[in-house]
Amino acid sequence: MFAIIGVIVVLGCVVGGYMLEGGPLGVLWQPIELLIIGGAAIGSFLIASPKSIIFGTMKKAFKVFTATEASKQSFLDILGVLYTLMNMARRDGIVSIESHVSKPDGSAVFTHFPSVLKNHEVRDFICDNFKVLLAGNIEPHQFESVMDIDMSASHKHESNTPNAINKVADSLPGLGIVAAVLGVVLTMGKINEPPEVLGHSIGAALVGTFLGILMCYGFAGPMAQNLEYQVKETHSMLEVVKSGLVGFASGFPPMLAVEAARRAVSGPARPTFEELEGALKGGRK
Repeated sequence: MFAIIGVIVVLGCVVGGYMLEGGPLGVLWQPIELLIIGGAAIGSFLIASPKSIIFGTMKKAFKVFTATEASKQSFLDILGVLYTLMNMARRDGIVSIESHVSKPDGSAVFTHFPSVLKNHEVRDFICDNFKVLLAGNIEPHQFESVMDIDMSASHKHESNTPNAINKVADSLPGLGIVAAVLGVVLTMGKINEPPEVLGHSIGAALVGTFLGILMCYGFAGPMAQNLEYQVKETHSMLEVVKSGLVGFASGFPPMLAVEAARRAVSGPARPTFEELEGALKGGRK
C-alpha cells in the first residue's frame, strides 16, 4: 500500500515539478533510452546472478507491493502457538505434539493461528525445532546454537534478493551515462543541423542520465531497502520463537517461556503482559 503511494509521490513530484517549471512532457518520453538502460540493467543482472537468485528475485520483488508489516496480533499468534505446544508437551509429554509439528497443515493448533500457518519461515522454524526436542535430550545452550545456525542460514538466503536488487540499483546511474553518451555520439552526427535540432537531440541524450539516476534512487534502491526490512522482520520473528524455545528447554513453565519470547519483540508490535495473558486465556476457552 505505502509502496504504491511512494511510487506515485516520486513520479508526481519529479514529473509534476518539471511541468510546473514549463518543461514539455514529451521530451521526457524517450523509449529508446529506456530500452538501453533497462535492457542493460536486466542483462547485467543475468550475468551476475545464478539461476536460483534470478527466479527468487523475480518472485520476491513483488512483495514490496504486497507484503504487510508484522502487527501485534502477528506476534500474539506466534506466542499462542508456542504456548499451546509447550503446554501440551508439559501436560501430556513431548510425544503428544509430534503429529502437530510433523503435519502443521492438518494440525488443530496451527489452523487456530492462520497467520503463523501462512508464514512458512516461522512455521517451519517452530516445527523443526520442536522436532529437535522430540529427538532426544539436548542442553539448552546446544539447542540455542542449533537455532542460531538455522537463523543465520535463513538470513543469508533471504538477503540474496535485496542484495541483487541493490547491485542493479548501483549500476543504473552508470548505465544512464552510457545511454547519454550514445545520444551525444548521435548528436555529433547532426552537427550541421540547425540549433533547434541539436538542442532536441542533446536534451534526449541527457534524459538517459536523468532516467538512470531516477530509477536508481527513486525506485530500485528503495525497493531493495524495503525487502531488507522484510528480511529483518522475519529474523526478529525467529528471535522471538528462539527465546521461547530456549526458555522451555531450560525448564521454564510454558507461561514464563512465552513471556521470555514476548520480551524479544521490539517496538510498538510488542504486546503487553496483560494482552498476552488475555490472548492465551482466550485461546484456552
